[in-house]
Amino acid sequence: MTGGERVKRLVIRIAPLLLVVPLLVAAVSPVRHSQRVDELIGQLTLDEKLSFVYWDYNEKDPLAKLWLPGVPRLGIPQIRGTDGPAGVTIHQPAIAMPAPVALASAFDDRLAHEYGTVLGREGRAFEQDIILGPMVNNIRVPQAGRNFETFSEDPLVTARTAAAQIRGIHSQGLMTSAKHYAANTQETDRFTIDVDVDQRTLRELELPGFEAAVAAGATSVMCAYPKVNGTHACGHRQLLTEILKEQWGFKGWVMSDWTATHATEDLVAGLDQEMGVEVREDGSLFRGKYLGEALKKAIREGRIPESALDASVRRILTQFERFGLLDETKPPRPERDVAGGTRIAQEVAESGAVLLRNEGGVLPLDPAAGQDIAVIGPSAQQPKVTGLGSSYVEPDFANAPLDTITQRVGSGGRVGYSVGEELKGAPIPETALQPAFVPGEVTPPPSGGVIYDGRLKVDADGLYRIAARIDGGNGSLQIDGGAPIGVGDVFGPLTSVPVWLTKGEHTIQMTGAAPVGGGSLDVDLTWVTPGHAQREFDAAVERARDSDVAVVFAYDDGAETADRTSLSLPGTQDKLIDAVASVNPNTVVVLNTGSSVTMPWLDKTRAVLDMWYPGQAGAEATTALLFGDAEPGGRLTQTFPVSQERTPVGGDPARFPGVDGKVHYSEGIFSGYRWYDREGVDPLFPFGHGLSYTTFERTDPVVERTRDGLDVTVTVRNTGQRRGSDVVQVYLGPSPQVPLDQAPRQLAGYQKVELAPGETKRVRVHVAERALQHWDEAAGGWKLGGGKRAVEIGSSSRDIDLRADINL
Repeated sequence: MTGGERVKRLVIRIAPLLLVVPLLVAAVSPVRHSQRVDELIGQLTLDEKLSFVYWDYNEKDPLAKLWLPGVPRLGIPQIRGTDGPAGVTIHQPAIAMPAPVALASAFDDRLAHEYGTVLGREGRAFEQDIILGPMVNNIRVPQAGRNFETFSEDPLVTARTAAAQIRGIHSQGLMTSAKHYAANTQETDRFTIDVDVDQRTLRELELPGFEAAVAAGATSVMCAYPKVNGTHACGHRQLLTEILKEQWGFKGWVMSDWTATHATEDLVAGLDQEMGVEVREDGSLFRGKYLGEALKKAIREGRIPESALDASVRRILTQFERFGLLDETKPPRPERDVAGGTRIAQEVAESGAVLLRNEGGVLPLDPAAGQDIAVIGPSAQQPKVTGLGSSYVEPDFANAPLDTITQRVGSGGRVGYSVGEELKGAPIPETALQPAFVPGEVTPPPSGGVIYDGRLKVDADGLYRIAARIDGGNGSLQIDGGAPIGVGDVFGPLTSVPVWLTKGEHTIQMTGAAPVGGGSLDVDLTWVTPGHAQREFDAAVERARDSDVAVVFAYDDGAETADRTSLSLPGTQDKLIDAVASVNPNTVVVLNTGSSVTMPWLDKTRAVLDMWYPGQAGAEATTALLFGDAEPGGRLTQTFPVSQERTPVGGDPARFPGVDGKVHYSEGIFSGYRWYDREGVDPLFPFGHGLSYTTFERTDPVVERTRDGLDVTVTVRNTGQRRGSDVVQVYLGPSPQVPLDQAPRQLAGYQKVELAPGETKRVRVHVAERALQHWDEAAGGWKLGGGKRAVEIGSSSRDIDLRADINL
C-alpha cells in the first residue's frame, strides 16, 4: 500500500521567532596544541620531522604494513597501521566483521559503536595504532566495486553510522582514518578520473559523512585518488584546508591514499602525510617519493617553509598525545576477545540482514516440521564471509551455512545439498593448456612479474570457469588480454571467473608479486568445463524438485580495483535460481552480496533474505534468521533497481564510467532514491525497505520545532505475534521558498525500536537543523528552507504511513 492511500495528516504552525538559523559554517579558531608537542618539535631534527610525514615499511615486522619509526631518544614510539574497515587486515586470522553496508542496514547507532569497539580492541591487540577506516563515501554507482565497504546512498545514514563507529574504535585506544576524501565513488579509472561535481552536491551528499567523522573526533582523514574539478584530491586546497581544517575545525592530520600524493607542494595545500612504498626492479624500496628527500630539498632551497612541515608534524603528534602514545607509560594493549567479538559480529549480521520478500510467510522455517530441505549454491558450503581487496579479512573461522542448517534441523527433517555451480573444478589438462601449468611454489621478481603465460584450447563454445589461486602475495589473471582480475591474499582463497569462450585458442596469463620484502608464491590454476557445469546444474534442479523447500545461496564478488560489469549475479546463478524456483514453489534465496543486484527470478520465489557479506558468524546468523531464532532487523540503505539501465547513472557514460577521463555528477543532488522519486521510476526495492516476521502500526504523529531542528514523535505498536524491531523513518519534503531543484523527499531522521507482541512505545525521532537546510552556493553557506514543509513518516522512501505539515 502506498503512502498516498493511507496517509494521516497533521498540520503544525510554528511562530517565526524560531527562524534564527546560522547561514554559514563559522570558521574555527586555530587548533591550540600542547606545550609537550611544541617542545618535541623544537627538539626534532629535520630528518626526524620528515620521518613522520611519510609511511615507511619495516621488512622485519610482519605486523607493520604501515610503519612510522618514531624517535626513541625523545620517547616517541614506532607506530603501526593496518587496513580496514571490516576487520584488521594483517593477513593472519582476525575477527571478520560483517561488511560495513550490513552494519549501516541495521540503522542502529548503538550497534555501530559496538562494531567499532571490536575493531578497536582487535587493532590494539594486534599491536596496531591506527586503522584505515571507516569508508564514508556515498554510494552513487550501483556497480561500484567497493559499495560493500561503505554505508549508504543517503548521507544521513552514512554520517550517523560513521560517527558511532569511530567513537567505538577510539574507545579502545585505536586511531582512525576516515576515507576516501572526496568523491571516490567508483573503482573504474580511480587513479586518473577527474570528477566534475558542483559544490551543492558535494556539500549535501558526499561531504556530510566526512564532516560527521570530524565531529566524532576522527584522528586522520585519507584523501582520495581522483581529481575533483580538475585538482588532485590530495593537493586540493579547498577540500583539505578551507573546508576540512578551517571550516570544520579538523584537528587531526591528512594522509594520502596509497601513492595518491602527486607533488611535494601538496603539503602546503593541506596534505600532511604520504602513503605508498614503491618496489623497484631490484627489490629495493623507495619511500616518501614526494614528502621525503624531495621535501627536504624543497625546504633547504626555500621553496617550502619548514614551518609547513612543522604544522603537519604538530598535527600528527597532537593525535599521538591524545591517544597516550607520548606518555612515559604507554597505554596497555588488551588481549583479543574472539568470542565476544564474534557475538557482536553475529548480532550485526542479524540486525543488518534485510528480508526483501516473504510471500505467504514461508519464513521462518519450522525445524520440527519434518521437511526435506534442499540447500543449493557454492556459498552454502564455502561461506562468503567478506568482500575483496584491501578490506579482505582472513577469518578466525567461518562455518558453512550447510552445516549450521543441518545441525539446526537435527532429526526433525532432512537436509540435502547440491553445489549448483562448481567454482574450482579440476586441473586444466596438458592437452588444453600449452605450455603445461605446474602448480606449486614460484618466486617472481620483487616488483612482480609473470607467473604463467600460455594458450588455452577449448573444443566447444560455452561458459567456462577459470579458477586461480595465489597464496603468499597478490596478482592478477587475464584472459584474451581482458581487464586484469585480482587474485591472491586480498582476494580470498580462490578467484573463479566465468568467461564465455569460443572454440579455439585463447591467451591466459597470471602475474604475481610477493609482499614487500620478497618471498615465494604458492599458485594453482583449474577450470570448470561447460559439461561439468551442466551436470552440477541439473543435479541441483533435481534436488530442488524432490524437496519441500529449496534454499538457494547466491553471491557476488564486490572488490576493490574493479567495478562490477553487471548488476546480475555472476555466472549462471540467475539461471539456476530460475530453474530451481520453476520446480519448487517454496524457493528461498539467501543473498551474500555487497550491493544491489537485479532479480529476474523474483516473482517465482517465495522469500529473499539479503545477508550481505555477513562476517565470520554469518552461517550462525543466517540459520538463526531462516528458522526464526532471530529477526531480520535490516532495512535497505540503497535502492535496488529493476535493471542496470534504470538507475541514476544508467545509460549515461558521462555519469559512469566517464568520458575522456572525466566523470560528471550531472544528476546533482538527485542520486539514489531522490532520482527514483523525481523521475517517477519504480525500483525493485526502495531505499529503507525491509520486512519483519511481525507487523507494526504507527499512529498519532506530533512535530515540534526546537532550537536545533525538529522533534517528531509517533506511537508504534507491534500488531503481530512475534517480537521484532521497526525503523521509524522521517522524510522531509521540499521548501517552497528555495529557488533550486529539490528532492521530493529526503531522509531527515530515523530511530530503531524493538517491541514485544502487542507492546506500544512512543518513539521520538530528532531531525537536526542541518536537515532543514540546503547549501547556498552563491552565499557559500547553509540556508534554512522555510515555508510549509511536509514531514512524512514511513517504513521506506516509498511506503509512507503518516504525514504532517510544518511552517518554518
